[in-house]
Amino acid sequence: MGTSEWHIERRASFGSESTLAREPGNVPETGSLSVVVLGASGDLAKKKTFPALFHLYRQGFLPPDEVHIFGYARTKISDDELRNRLRSYLVPDKGASPQQLEDLEKFLNLIKYVCGSYDSEDGFRLLDKEISEHEYLKNSVEGLSRRLFYLALPPSVYPSVCKMIKTCCMNKSDLGGWTRVVVEKPFGRDLQSAEELSTEIGKLFEEPQIYRIDHYLGKELVQNLLVLRFANRLFLPLWNRDNIDNVQIVFREDFGTEGRGGYFDQYGIIRDIIQNHLLQVLCLVAMEKPVSLKPEHIRDEKVKVLESVLPIRDDEVVLGQYEGYTDDPTVPDESNTPTFATVILRIHNERWEGVPFILKAGKALNSRKAEIRVQFKDVPGDIFKCQRQGRNEFVIRLQPSEAIYMKLTVKQPGLEMSAVQSELDLSYGQRYQGITIPEAYERLILDTIKGDQQHFVRRDELKASWEIFTPLLHRIDDREFKPIPYKAGSRGPAEADQLLEQAGYVQTHGYIWIPPTL
Repeated sequence: MGTSEWHIERRASFGSESTLAREPGNVPETGSLSVVVLGASGDLAKKKTFPALFHLYRQGFLPPDEVHIFGYARTKISDDELRNRLRSYLVPDKGASPQQLEDLEKFLNLIKYVCGSYDSEDGFRLLDKEISEHEYLKNSVEGLSRRLFYLALPPSVYPSVCKMIKTCCMNKSDLGGWTRVVVEKPFGRDLQSAEELSTEIGKLFEEPQIYRIDHYLGKELVQNLLVLRFANRLFLPLWNRDNIDNVQIVFREDFGTEGRGGYFDQYGIIRDIIQNHLLQVLCLVAMEKPVSLKPEHIRDEKVKVLESVLPIRDDEVVLGQYEGYTDDPTVPDESNTPTFATVILRIHNERWEGVPFILKAGKALNSRKAEIRVQFKDVPGDIFKCQRQGRNEFVIRLQPSEAIYMKLTVKQPGLEMSAVQSELDLSYGQRYQGITIPEAYERLILDTIKGDQQHFVRRDELKASWEIFTPLLHRIDDREFKPIPYKAGSRGPAEADQLLEQAGYVQTHGYIWIPPTL
């Protein structure tokens, strides 16, 4: 068959299962890559997904001779209308360099929009036709092309969308091509709904095709945890119940729901932050050293941690709701949804028996930060009487002002022998000047393209995480557990600080970590 004949037959077979041979020597080493953003007109796509794709494009990870990007949603708009909606999210309105603007135009020209519903074959058949045309134009062989579907959508439509993808948009993979699906949290509301969702999607796709994204696993400092723990001899003998008194994993925001009240009220702070983001961080802090860095070896160790967590005790939970939360017209007046929670988890194994892991998250608090705080035990035989100075702490500041620092007791400069607390500080802004820390979504989308599932949640891992929190969540839903009111802009309920003290956390009074200036 001649080249022109092949062109004609290939055009006639868009979306079909027929396999056509190429002329010898014309087969590229890798097939075309089609990135499909479902929910393209929504906030998540505009604020996170498309900006991440643009940054990957600018860094050379999405070569224009291989890649095309498709937006799919129900909104009836043209290609140019979608591109114009995205513009301000990709580069600043003012101050953009000529190179940024040039890159922007080239990137936007890679985007095509397809309008369709999420439960009808018509829209997805059209989407498949557009993708197939792109694959043809990129000279891609059937069986070699790659298709990535990013579901920037609410979980309620996952089953119907996945069914449509499976029915209408799958490509051949016999030559190394693939179809992969990225799904966002929240993945279910409790154990039963998560398992039902997993079963429905599992009937359509194999586990290696499913990428359950938790963007905290893409954060630079979270990814540094395994390196810090297992590449430094310093920590190996210290990282256990003999030396560590307690561990805090904290997420604080200094603003409320701000227009998202109706959405947030369906989930609450535990489902939104603790059951996924903070629990994933706990796994990396507490897991044993994996056999290797292969994704399955790492995820095996994370599952072991989750399965070792004891049932949550009532007296180790404090819930809160900031005053004014129900003023939002989209929030019910009698809402029982917590906007703040402190929960203590206890891991029943040899390394961590007796060490409380304190997970704390809240909205409308007095500061914004996310950090891991490992507090060590008091020095036995304290000849310097330095307990009043505070304990040693190893702190990983995830955001803002990314940093790793160790709080130590040292001699106060001067003639007298007095102790004071200071720190050994690795602040990323100072140490790595000129290096841009990638956004979590950039890293995770790139991992998906590479087929690396290390930083994604496996099905048994998801199940184990829901098993920990479902009993507590059901009691909150049934109004058996009620949140304590707290003032917006405060530390949260006073009872939460009391719980920390009961768990053994010793606060350092008079010491404040200040990020170093450049």
